[in-house]
Amino acid sequence: MPEPLDVALTEVRALLLDPALTRAVAAGRRRGRRPTVIRAELRPVTIKAGPRLQIATTDGARPYTRNLAPGAESAAAVDELLAEPFGNWHVETVDATLQLRVTKSGEAQVHRAAATRPAATPAPTGHDRAKEYLLDPGDEIFAEIGGSAAKRRQVDAFLRALAATLPDELTGPLRVVDLGCGNAYLTFAAYRYLASRGLDVELIGVDVREDQRRRNTELAQRLGWADKVSFVAGTIADAVVDPAPDLVLALHACDTATDEALARAVRWEARWVLAAPCCHHDLAKQLRAHPAPAPYELLTRQGILRERFADVLTDALRAGLLRVHGYRAEVVEFVDSQHTPRNLLIRARRTGTAATDAQRAEYRELIDQWQVTPRLETLLAADQQPVGQP
Repeated sequence: MPEPLDVALTEVRALLLDPALTRAVAAGRRRGRRPTVIRAELRPVTIKAGPRLQIATTDGARPYTRNLAPGAESAAAVDELLAEPFGNWHVETVDATLQLRVTKSGEAQVHRAAATRPAATPAPTGHDRAKEYLLDPGDEIFAEIGGSAAKRRQVDAFLRALAATLPDELTGPLRVVDLGCGNAYLTFAAYRYLASRGLDVELIGVDVREDQRRRNTELAQRLGWADKVSFVAGTIADAVVDPAPDLVLALHACDTATDEALARAVRWEARWVLAAPCCHHDLAKQLRAHPAPAPYELLTRQGILRERFADVLTDALRAGLLRVHGYRAEVVEFVDSQHTPRNLLIRARRTGTAATDAQRAEYRELIDQWQVTPRLETLLAADQQPVGQP
């Protein structure tokens, strides 16, 4: 049943300013009227200065994000949004969900429901878990940067791995480089996410193609981020990035390009590294050139098994080399294989701890047994003594 609009908006206001707010979106327009922004999203965030109400709006050309202090500052901003002639409001709190639609006659059609997952109820698992995104696939930045649904899922999964890697207490400034950035889906999404955490982020995207640099630079300008997100053209191995980054990202850099990304991260002594490898041709070719050591002939006799084993061996040796060079490294699945078969992620954190003799010997024994030379070892050889050498 329709309700008076002013009464319904008063209820919306109370929910928006309630500490139990989880997310709210305003969009659409009322009959014969047009808001000054086409969409607004509100959510609570916690930054170094404390809890804030984050309001992200877009006018269709570029997004604008504010983190507002509780109290008068937040209330004033909420009142400004409620005065806009939005046609729809969707508000979620810990306890309830409210959906408001403004009818053609200017009244409010309101639907209220209890939260589908109350705070006291354990979160469901498996296929029953509601999909939650760190960066909503409907976020306005995707209207600018594009990307398929599958690519957006990959990027969101990568951001989840990033969120699990960075400490909660981290404060800025944070210098980030995305090596082999291509169309910069991850670059822009990572900036959006990290900035939403209240971090002072400077992000550089590196790609070998000059036309990509120009395209991505124009996108950064349209988004209003040109002072924080920049791009350089060059190879992963040689592009000029100065000063050195704290965080190195690489999403699906092909074959030994992943090794180049890892090598640069080690040389920079980056604090964190996240690299999702793509194809693994280098070691596969080396395995074909030598007979497998006994008793492992069955592992490489069949072509498909040899290729898959080469994938596993490549990433295991990469993780081992990172450990030797002062990183705590792990290989994890960052997205379901239905979205991409290249779904492993090498995640590393610099500890600065020197490798033990046993760790060096373990690595050396494995490469000697299989008669392979990982590209990452070759790239690092000029900077470090050979692994396993006293």
